Amino acid sequence: MSAPAFPKFRANEVDPIGVLVVSPNGRLRCELREKLSQGRWSLTEAASGAEALECLREGDSEILLLDPLLLDLESIEFSAMVREQFPNVQILSVNSNTGQLILGTLSPTPLSGQLAELLYSSGNTQSNAFTPVQLHRMRTAAEGRVGIRGMIGDSEAMRRVYELTLMVARRDTTVLVTGESGTGKDLIAQAIHLISPRQKQTFIAINCAAIPEPLLEAELFGYVKGSFTGAAQSRIGRIHAAHGGTLFLDEIGDMPLSLQSKILRFLEQGEVQRIGSNDNLKVDVRVVAATNADLKGLIKDHLFREDLYYRLAIFPIKLPPLRERLEDIEELAKAFLAKLCPGVTLGTGTVEALRRHDWPGNVRELRNVLERASIVVGGEAEILPRHILLEP
Repeated sequence: MSAPAFPKFRANEVDPIGVLVVSPNGRLRCELREKLSQGRWSLTEAASGAEALECLREGDSEILLLDPLLLDLESIEFSAMVREQFPNVQILSVNSNTGQLILGTLSPTPLSGQLAELLYSSGNTQSNAFTPVQLHRMRTAAEGRVGIRGMIGDSEAMRRVYELTLMVARRDTTVLVTGESGTGKDLIAQAIHLISPRQKQTFIAINCAAIPEPLLEAELFGYVKGSFTGAAQSRIGRIHAAHGGTLFLDEIGDMPLSLQSKILRFLEQGEVQRIGSNDNLKVDVRVVAATNADLKGLIKDHLFREDLYYRLAIFPIKLPPLRERLEDIEELAKAFLAKLCPGVTLGTGTVEALRRHDWPGNVRELRNVLERASIVVGGEAEILPRHILLEP
């Protein structure tokens, strides 16, 4: 972990301190503008990550108040860019679901801590705001917090997923992502690609369960003209199309047994052979596979090759079901509401009601429930337990 940057030297300690607020939420920017009108803070505002980078290049900001819900950039990527290009700028995270302030320090210093205390003490009495004790704990622990693009949750189980993903992403190791349906396996696959050195190359995804068996081989490996009825012209397959980039084999457990030997050969030799051709084509592809199936059970039933399993599971990442990380439900619900129904908040007892459900459909089911609630709530300002319609 790199040491935190020191605040810029100021000849006159009464000079205003530059603060840049980055948020697409105009209501949040207005609220922060009012709070920072007191004291010696010089405020600059930006509605997007790109606009914020321009402000940092042109201005003299020392502290950045960052809304994670940027529209043009993922906050983790934007934060990394700021730390690389402007190492003296201190970053405070402002979670702004519907304009409410929830502060967590990403790069704590006495200066940023002073600002956090000011924002807390100047009228932020929202029921979900952190207490000063929680703020202090976040300041001491936040530098160790990691996150993954598109993934929400700070439970211990999810932190472990983030850590494993970040560890393996920069290598070419084959990854097997497992977990129940609706846990976000595709997001992990995309994150691995976006963090990897292959990020500027192609990301190809194919759902092995969605394509009929007779067509799946042609989709994966390609074919030459005339190799079968309907092959009017030659075509490369998805594997070849991913050359230089990442291939995501989703629902690998549903791949027909007849194709598994060919996938194994591709993984071991880095070659593909189009249908109807004797030529082997070299490809440079990083593979991420995912499944909600019990592959070891399929192996016992002779439905999945054991050698293919061990070739795929060089680095396994298992996503926890939502029922095993109930502490993440509030953060997930707020994030969904911010997109589905801006301005509507979670009312008293709603989070507790959500946590009592066992969520067989996981995060996908939670989003569906929140979307129904955003319709049922009508013009009311809060989602209450009576608005939560769970499937029987």
